Amino acid sequence: MSKTFKALLEAKGLKLTHERRVIFEEVSRLNEHFDADSLYDRFKKKGLRISRDTVYRTIPLLLESNVIQKSVGEGKREFFERTPSKGHHDHILCVQCGKIIEFTSKEIELLQDKICAKYGFKLTFHDHRLFGYCKECQ
Repeated sequence: MSKTFKALLEAKGLKLTHERRVIFEEVSRLNEHFDADSLYDRFKKKGLRISRDTVYRTIPLLLESNVIQKSVGEGKREFFERTPSKGHHDHILCVQCGKIIEFTSKEIELLQDKICAKYGFKLTFHDHRLFGYCKECQ
């Protein structure tokens, strides 16, 4: 169990319920991109009684505690992935063929920290995705 996830729940006055623990544990085992509905479907197939609403309410807590990060996938829904699986990274997505490029940029990370500091903003997580056309689709 992630110390930051437990600490975030405690700071928000929330309990580590059985359902939140099961969601955390399932997400910790995933190695692929997922959305809230596919995560809920995993529980349903296993016969676990976890509501769709509980899944949707837990995802922002997992994001804020840096257990998961926003990612990309098929369709317009929000997709996520475990943060520790590859470390923090951002995405470039081709809007025509769906090609995904994962990248890291120290310059972008430093710039967003500077911008947050300028406005007195405490950054808890971010979602940086660039959309356009890859070389093959241009």
